Amino acid sequence: MKQEKSFSPMSGYFMIFSVLILILAGVFGLAIIHHPAFVIAILAAIFLLPGFVIVNPNQSVVLILFGEYKGTVKANGFFWVNPFFSKRKVSLRARNLDSDPIKVNDKIGNPIMIGVVLVWRVKDTFKATFDVNDYSNFVAIQSEAAIRGMAGAYPYDNFEDEQAEITLRSGGNEVSELLEKELSERLEIAGIEVMEARINYLAYASEIAGAMLRRQQATAVVAARFKIVEGAVSMVEMALEQLKEKDVIELDEDKKATMVSSLMVVLCSDKDATPVLNTGSLYQ
Repeated sequence: MKQEKSFSPMSGYFMIFSVLILILAGVFGLAIIHHPAFVIAILAAIFLLPGFVIVNPNQSVVLILFGEYKGTVKANGFFWVNPFFSKRKVSLRARNLDSDPIKVNDKIGNPIMIGVVLVWRVKDTFKATFDVNDYSNFVAIQSEAAIRGMAGAYPYDNFEDEQAEITLRSGGNEVSELLEKELSERLEIAGIEVMEARINYLAYASEIAGAMLRRQQATAVVAARFKIVEGAVSMVEMALEQLKEKDVIELDEDKKATMVSSLMVVLCSDKDATPVLNTGSLYQ
């Protein structure tokens, strides 16, 4: 398989000077000597003109002679090449691909919406020009395929897969590295270098978003209640121990049960407790 090769062109300034000399010689020769041979000088100058090429920074020119690849000019400046060369300009600048969110299934099968930002550039001008039809379109299509492959390797979160250490929502660098690897393998055929790839949009699909939101809210409520009960039990235990140590009051099992019940209601209630004054004994 052919690879990119460098081409060293001639200086364009030297050749433009030569073309000007040919044109001036031909014009003055025809005007003064009136000999038709000077027409050849003018025709030669016209023939040389298509060979001039300007290569801007971070730009390259692929040279082709009658269907044969001759090389790539990556040096910046004003040059001259064979006028029969076909010249294709290929940008070497970094480009951004901000993909629209697409619907895919995660590892568990939940439909999610995911979009990525890809920073890429052309590394091998031969592959980008001759191995694919349109390398920009190739990057867009293969990026979507890579997103689907990466999304299927991880769950959205670990609510349903508690053993998952890496998820799309919290994976961070690990998910980005997998995405970059997936994209690099797919885009290598086109001579594309993946500079950066990361997720910029992630959400549940609309048909399950409401249910998943309620599940997350329920999980948060359960976790909060767990902490409240855990703290209430610790406070009741501490209260009983201090009452016993300071010998403030002697409580039998029934009194302890009543006290624990009252404290748990006060501490675990989601609203402020309303006190009820007992004018009798604890057993009434």
